[in-house]
Amino acid sequence: MKRFKNKKTLMLVLVLALTLVAFTGCGNSNKAEDSNEKVETEGENSTYPLEVEDQFKNKVTIEKEPERIVSLAPSHTEILFSLGLEDKIVGVTSFCDYPEEAKEKDKIGDYEGINIEKVIELEPDLVVQYGKGDEGINSKIKEAGIPIVSYEPESIDEVINTINEIGKVTGKEEEAKKITEDMKAKKDEIVDKVKDEERAKVFYEIWHDPLMAAGPGSFMDELINLAGGENIAKDAKEEYTEFDQEQLIERNPDIYLAAEDTEDKTVESIKSRPGYETINAVKNDKVYLLEPNIVSRPGPRIVEALELVAKTLHPDLFE
Repeated sequence: MKRFKNKKTLMLVLVLALTLVAFTGCGNSNKAEDSNEKVETEGENSTYPLEVEDQFKNKVTIEKEPERIVSLAPSHTEILFSLGLEDKIVGVTSFCDYPEEAKEKDKIGDYEGINIEKVIELEPDLVVQYGKGDEGINSKIKEAGIPIVSYEPESIDEVINTINEIGKVTGKEEEAKKITEDMKAKKDEIVDKVKDEERAKVFYEIWHDPLMAAGPGSFMDELINLAGGENIAKDAKEEYTEFDQEQLIERNPDIYLAAEDTEDKTVESIKSRPGYETINAVKNDKVYLLEPNIVSRPGPRIVEALELVAKTLHPDLFE
């Protein structure tokens, strides 16, 4: 995500096409597994204060079990709710819409930025953000004496690690363990079901003007591979990259996927684009729109996204 030349365009694309709330500053050079097993305590993991090293190697001291938590991304909000922390969440972004209860929480900003004064006013004892965040905002939060931890998972395994890490930080280790064990089991079940199927050539549209694809290292690239497909943009240089239409037509995907992220994006609007009539996916009516909040958020529902993609690629296996 960090490699877009126009950051304003990037923010818009992430909101509309990925719904990943963009409060990130940079990319994902450090992986979530690097932070796994790095919560140190003086006694048991449930004992505070905790000395934490987050995904970006920031050392953070959490003096007591968090009672007031602010989330700066929909995916992290979903993680916190899944851990049973709904009563402790005091602030979320405008795009935090799952579960339904998240809509009732105080809003601290949107993709254009967060209201730092509102965050401080809520008096949280923990802020959880997606990515490195903005240095200026981070500094103000720290100056207010509020601990902030940062995670940016880019795969199912990293999501699992992030859930476990947030579970440690919030005193919900057992809940996190149960959630992630169920996720692993479901992932293995889906992968086993599709492993012997013929791999169809798949294209996933991130954006249409300009045409952008999910490249290697992106969530959708992993989901396509695990679901028994072959991503035709697997050799792109970036996770989210512009993709020439001539190249799309030449590689001729069997299945065309996109998120149903705008009202004017429909299967018919995609199929009617000039030149698309020669693509196998269009000729064989295999253009599909997927639920954006499920396929784009690196949270507990990411395995649901895998199942959704697998069902789309191999519907006969899931009847």
